[in-house]
Amino acid sequence: MTAARKTEPPEAKVIPIETAPSWHGGARPGVADRLAEAVGEALSGRLGVTATRVLGKGWEGRAADGLAFLRRRITGDYEVDEFGFDRELTEEVFLALLRPLAEKYFRIEVRGAENIPAEGGALIVANHSGTIPLDALMTQVAIHDHHPHRRHLRMLAADLVFVLPIVNELARKAGHTLACNEDAQALLERGEVVGVWPEGFKGIGKPFAERYKLQRFGRGGFVASALRAGVPIVPCSIVGAEETYPMIGNARTLARLLGLPYVPITPTFPWLGPLGAVPLPTKWTIQFGEPIPTDGYPKEAADDPMLVFNLADQVRETIQHTLYKLLVQRRSVFF
Repeated sequence: MTAARKTEPPEAKVIPIETAPSWHGGARPGVADRLAEAVGEALSGRLGVTATRVLGKGWEGRAADGLAFLRRRITGDYEVDEFGFDRELTEEVFLALLRPLAEKYFRIEVRGAENIPAEGGALIVANHSGTIPLDALMTQVAIHDHHPHRRHLRMLAADLVFVLPIVNELARKAGHTLACNEDAQALLERGEVVGVWPEGFKGIGKPFAERYKLQRFGRGGFVASALRAGVPIVPCSIVGAEETYPMIGNARTLARLLGLPYVPITPTFPWLGPLGAVPLPTKWTIQFGEPIPTDGYPKEAADDPMLVFNLADQVRETIQHTLYKLLVQRRSVFF
């Protein structure tokens, strides 16, 4: 995790129905009620009979839930926290869209989710790979769907994420924030599960020949944040992401012109055009290791560079060793 200039997140707010702003509909409850009533009347007629034949029994409940969700979005009757996290939108839309990719396409096997605390703060530290950071999104799905308490992962993302139009807003609503020590510590002290990928662009942009070889972890800022908050560090090892976009080259000149860390060349991209951007259907394993406690250290231990370095190195070695172990157990990249 690299120290970066902190951006000011939006203030916490519960948007009242009466003053729903124009950027999410601005509709008064009466408009939403009339819309729901019109849809309900349509579904009670022939359309409803057809829906029962096509969708089977129980579709009415799903339709009611969907209409209730739309009503809340139209009227602004939902909450976001001071970082912009919209829990309902994340659960009902973002995770729902990512879940088929995790379950059906990458067929992710999740191990050790119980090592993430049931409550309170925790720092998830994972290896980064795959040219496009799908591993971070898949880890978010894995923690929510496989943890007994369905916890949300609050990711620390690179500056680039928050300067891209649309991506910036989506990242904020999904609960992510800038990878800086201040935001990390604030989330950890609030009892959130925070995710960090210390390799950064060095990890996801490394050549395919260096797959599963961890890059440098920086100066260990993530360890200092965990020490100050007194939360455990949970090592996370991800196998399968390296092969989704095998990076065999880097168009460095084009990357400099576009202001990007790299422009990947893979066996399919750019040769196959948009089709080359489709990830290979590799089989993934995400394993969460035993937590490394930090609550036994005083808060001022975060200012001891040797201790921070040693703990960061311990986390890195744990992840690397687990990667090698998982690779030995793996029978095939795709099956």
